[in-house]
Amino acid sequence: MAMAWIWTAMVVLSLGFGLATGNLDAVADAALEGADSAVELSLSMAGVMCLWSGVMEIMNACGLSEGLARVFRPVLRRLLPNACRDPETLAAVSANTSANLLGLGNAATPLGIRAACRMARGCDGVASDELCLLVVLNTASIQLLPATIASVRAAAGCETPFDILPAVWLSSAISVTVGLGAAWLLARRRRA
Repeated sequence: MAMAWIWTAMVVLSLGFGLATGNLDAVADAALEGADSAVELSLSMAGVMCLWSGVMEIMNACGLSEGLARVFRPVLRRLLPNACRDPETLAAVSANTSANLLGLGNAATPLGIRAACRMARGCDGVASDELCLLVVLNTASIQLLPATIASVRAAAGCETPFDILPAVWLSSAISVTVGLGAAWLLARRRRA
């Protein structure tokens, strides 16, 4: 609801300033140009997202994503010991981590929601430390292949959309490390 108020205020202010400065035509042109750019970006991103979603489906069909999830299970068992006692929760968390690793945030979100719902059972409306840790891992995920960012860069006309890989690897590793450390410290502080 708040976003509706913010957008409405931005439109009203833009129209007001455009009217006050005599640039109402420029405001209208900018609005139409922005809408055109948004549609163009959405269509180009939709193609790339379909491609990577298809790759994820092929990985699921040939068992590669399950193998990738198996690689993460020992680490996840150490990070989320209570959640990993349930095989279905462990499978959802592993699949979520795998999709995030491949930069498929749109595919990772439903898996993360399924894992969070399963982990929230019996929490009585208060998120457990492990549930908070799952949110941190999902938000600050390490990405080996940032498909979404690459698709935005390609849609914007970049000739080498994946040249950002080293920066993405470094920043995502740092963000996961800091997120895990902060979650650990806050959980420890809460218990004290």
